[in-house]
Amino acid sequence: MLTEESLRATLAGFDRQAADRPDLRPAAVTITLVTTGPAADHVQVLITRRASKLRTHAGQWALPGGRVDAGESVVAAARRELAEELGLELPESAVLGLLDDYPTRSGYVITPVVLWAGPVHAGVRPARPGERELRPRRGEVAAVYGIPTDQLDIEPLFVSIPESDAPVIRLPLMGRYVHAPTGAVLYQFRELALRGRVTRVRHLEQPVFAWR
Repeated sequence: MLTEESLRATLAGFDRQAADRPDLRPAAVTITLVTTGPAADHVQVLITRRASKLRTHAGQWALPGGRVDAGESVVAAARRELAEELGLELPESAVLGLLDDYPTRSGYVITPVVLWAGPVHAGVRPARPGERELRPRRGEVAAVYGIPTDQLDIEPLFVSIPESDAPVIRLPLMGRYVHAPTGAVLYQFRELALRGRVTRVRHLEQPVFAWR
């Protein structure tokens, strides 16, 4: 079973690879782990569907996150973006570690920050003591989902496209395909957290519709 303590230990021993890409703008995304159920023993990863009227990447699956402001660390940016997008404010102690940087076709180098949020509340029932409430930001987040971590333990599909020599990753989740960068980040998290092995994903390609 995945726990806060076991995942913190796993990430502490992970030799992450940073991308030296001064030509790209820094950004951060969050792999936010929440617990649900009466005993708070069901672990899920939060993923969002971007609003349809956003200027870039409208309607796409995404991890909460965004660009890093001047003078801001990637960890601070990740926590700020999570609070802005989902209303989920977490202390720095919630940070478990970082995964590999992922350079995108749209001009960013993304640093995934793994956070442990613990019990959350997003339904119609009254919140239980100790639960944090999700408050998705209107106009930016069309929907937010919690993917049980055991559903991440699936095999991705790799397809070829004429525009690139690198394989495009498709992660089958929720009856759909989640592509890179989100699919690549979740795939590396699956490999490390659930299977205990280091798999690099920077080379995995994005679909052409995500290049802009």
